[in-house]
Amino acid sequence: MDHINEEKGFFSFSDEQDKKEKTKKGTADKSKKIKVTKMSIFSISSIPLVMTLGNSMLIPVLPNIERQLGISSFKVSMIITVYSILAILLIPVAGYLSDHIGRKKVIIPSLIIAGIGGVICGFAAWKIQNSYWIILAGRALQGIGAAGAFPIVLPLVGDMFKKEEEVSSTLGIIETANTLGKVLSPVLGAVIAGIVWFMPFWAIPVFCLISILLIIIFVKVPGGPSEPPPFRVFIQHTRKVMKKEKKWLYAIFFIGVIIMFVLFAEQFYLSDILEKKYHIKNIKKGMYLAIPLGALCLTSFITGKKIKEDQNLMKWITFTGIVLIIIGTIALSFGDNLWYIIGVLTISGIGIGASLPPLDALITEGIEKEERGTITSLYSSMRFIGVAAGPPIMAVLSKEIPSFQFYILAAVAAIAALAVLFRIKAKGNAH
Repeated sequence: MDHINEEKGFFSFSDEQDKKEKTKKGTADKSKKIKVTKMSIFSISSIPLVMTLGNSMLIPVLPNIERQLGISSFKVSMIITVYSILAILLIPVAGYLSDHIGRKKVIIPSLIIAGIGGVICGFAAWKIQNSYWIILAGRALQGIGAAGAFPIVLPLVGDMFKKEEEVSSTLGIIETANTLGKVLSPVLGAVIAGIVWFMPFWAIPVFCLISILLIIIFVKVPGGPSEPPPFRVFIQHTRKVMKKEKKWLYAIFFIGVIIMFVLFAEQFYLSDILEKKYHIKNIKKGMYLAIPLGALCLTSFITGKKIKEDQNLMKWITFTGIVLIIIGTIALSFGDNLWYIIGVLTISGIGIGASLPPLDALITEGIEKEERGTITSLYSSMRFIGVAAGPPIMAVLSKEIPSFQFYILAAVAAIAALAVLFRIKAKGNAH
């Protein structure tokens, strides 16, 4: 069983830990005999896909929403921001609950809440005059639902498989589904909004309902929940875990934030330049945005299949991926031809796609099951910070210091690469 050797600061394999794990056999081992089918993996993968569509699908139609509601660009941006803020705040709470009442008991109600939020948004936009604040409330509800959905998928996958190789491979599929949502979002959002401008709001509860049915029917979760400790004890225990594993855990948190920050900053830049310089909008714009994201998606899938349980390989794939991000980002400063920009952003997308599955696997496999939901949820919360920060910071950089914006992004990515080199020291396969 993998765990983190805190004194040495690297992933290792401990006979002592194996003995401890053997004492916890019995119900744990029996629960892990539950067969995991392709449909169960597909069903779990629907969660990140739905949650990504629920947010990113609105991005290409924000200008239309702004016109229809007669609001400022700042107000319309809050439709995205309030979703992320609520998710950031509540993800750790959802992780705590999932550790102690069960993963499905958190995921399914969260999807229901997200769906209700979509209904509120859709009905308000359809039937109510001056509906902005009601739509914002619906989006806040969706953010609450998002906090208990996708972030809980990572520890759920860790619970369902006995072999670390299977965990890594499935996490690659999960990350691919997450990225696929980003690929489909700009095109799907533009198509649905072309029917009626508020139709994307109504699409969200439909997607949530499909995911709920898949989870109920096909996903069997091993093990049973434990009695949750008092919240004060939970906070103390979480701090203890974070302090013990800080040499590598904080590094992975930081790297995750930076990668998502660069991804969304570059997507914002591409979206902005497509519309303002090349006058490309709607479905055509979505197709261009989907090219680098498609490369990211394919790379995530391949990486998840290749890393297996080799933690040393995970480290070096992550480092190589970040180097590609740096190369692609710096290259943006050397030209503004459309296909040149698409090409170098595709290189950066490949780097991001290579980096994310190893990070998911390292953090999921490196934490004991009892704390897995809480710690991986904190990691997901950190990633949301990168998502929320990327577009506004890129907007400021593009306006104030356009000559240096890409160098700043590359410098931040370089710090993440150094964190991989010096804070994550890993061994290879376990035998």
